[in-house]
Amino acid sequence: MWAVALVCILWGTTWMASKVGVGHIPALQLSGLRHLIGGGLYVAYFALAKRMFPQKHQWWRLLWMSVLMFVLSNGLSVLSVVYMPSGLGSVVGAIAPIWVIVFSFLIFKHIRFKQPTILGILLGFAGVVITFADYLEHIIHTDFSFGIIFGMISSMTWAIATLLTVKQAKDMDPYFSLGWQMFMSGIILNVYTYASGNFVLYSEIPTDAWLSIAYLVIIGSVIAFGAYIYALKRLPATLVSIHAYINPIVAILLGDLLMNEKLTPLVIIGTLITLLGVYLVNNSFRRKIKFRKSSPATAD
Repeated sequence: MWAVALVCILWGTTWMASKVGVGHIPALQLSGLRHLIGGGLYVAYFALAKRMFPQKHQWWRLLWMSVLMFVLSNGLSVLSVVYMPSGLGSVVGAIAPIWVIVFSFLIFKHIRFKQPTILGILLGFAGVVITFADYLEHIIHTDFSFGIIFGMISSMTWAIATLLTVKQAKDMDPYFSLGWQMFMSGIILNVYTYASGNFVLYSEIPTDAWLSIAYLVIIGSVIAFGAYIYALKRLPATLVSIHAYINPIVAILLGDLLMNEKLTPLVIIGTLITLLGVYLVNNSFRRKIKFRKSSPATAD
């Protein structure tokens, strides 16, 4: 349970750390440096201590997993907080489990919706709308809407990556796979930022940004991700999934207390409705996903 508690709290704090970092360097550079260093630590450990390297047939899977889970999902989630408060970004990210259900139905055709699932999906999206109601003027007249769009795409790519990962055979150590995914995504993001010219020279990155990167690497990439995998290997996935309900609450409270982000009644109500929707969807989807065309699973 200690691992679940760490994930619940620590991943909630990374939204604020990302918000601090993007105030000093481009979002994709921040994400790239985080994954390059964090993934590099994992890769170095397995290379030096375990003498483990990816086999030829594993490279392609590691590449597309790194692109979906870290380049797109994590990179765009960091980019989203450039345009909106970190707490609101966490609410958009919290609906990823709902996208898992939606894409399971649309792409893999192995699930049928029942009333609790439909209600959960409707509540999840309605909650997001309510959460952003106080920011309507900003959405219309500023770049705020970009934050919502990037956050939505981030949660969608996370859901697709999750489904594809479940479908793939699991023949790699999860820590080993995680490290290479982060490391490869770090390389991709750094190459992209330098090629696009949207970067800050290392010598010009301020201390606050380096502290943000250090926090994201140590707390977000190493400790929290490590605890998450540890928990998944030893506890039921439904128990570990409670982090999806607690992370946004932690992010919103920290944003209000430390970042002067506006915490209004509508934000509170919308967040609670969103999390209720996510709970209903998760609760209805506890049965394991079966990728069999002849016998679709039922979400009830």
